[in-house]
Amino acid sequence: MLYICIPSHDEAPTIGLLLWRIRKVLQESPREYEILVYDDGSTDSTAETLAPYTKVLPLTILGGPKHVGYAAALDTLLREAARRTRYPRRDAILTLQGDFTDQPEHIPEIAKRFEGGADLVIAERPASASSLPVAVKRLSRVAPWILKPFASVPGVKDPFGSLRLYRVSLVRDLLKAAGDKPLVSGEGWSANAGLLLKAAPLARRIETLELEPRYDLRPRDSRVRPWNDAMRIFRFGRDTRAEQRAQRPVTA
Repeated sequence: MLYICIPSHDEAPTIGLLLWRIRKVLQESPREYEILVYDDGSTDSTAETLAPYTKVLPLTILGGPKHVGYAAALDTLLREAARRTRYPRRDAILTLQGDFTDQPEHIPEIAKRFEGGADLVIAERPASASSLPVAVKRLSRVAPWILKPFASVPGVKDPFGSLRLYRVSLVRDLLKAAGDKPLVSGEGWSANAGLLLKAAPLARRIETLELEPRYDLRPRDSRVRPWNDAMRIFRFGRDTRAEQRAQRPVTA
């Protein structure tokens, strides 16, 4: 089973067509799939757009009128997928955005890496991606340098993207390690980086591949705010290093 998890906030213009594109891509695949969408307090017609698709797709809608933020929405989706699975070693969770940035047509290539034995597959955005909005381009240039002094994952150039695949057994290991703490914290790019930093040490095999996002296809402006998001990443990195130091054993 492939669980496709999509956090969504005010994505009425794109979410319906995105679901249909996912269906088209996977209709020839032998792997069964379920789609989980978290409607994070949308104030547009996202809920009304999603409702009819529950009758024609293996779709479950989570969330509701309260806006909880990207990290909490993603956390809920991962937990729900991990709860549903019957075969955690065989099943996978794929996360993507609801605004066309992450392309459903890339799912088969990502799934192929999982079927080849990877526990964690990371789609990295090429630095030269042609469709990057100015705000995203600016943040993409500085974000890796901001985070690098505090934390990194060997072999991973872009720890901030949302398009990823996790073996369900890996997510279950993460949930066990997290205990009562949130599995995903922070916001936006920091949340994606934080989840990766937790998952990477538990993954037996990690694969990356360059896949170009399509910012030019979505109808709304980017929600990235370079200065504010850069400061979030800096604070996240600083807090991560402090947490790692606190967890080191004290030697006499």
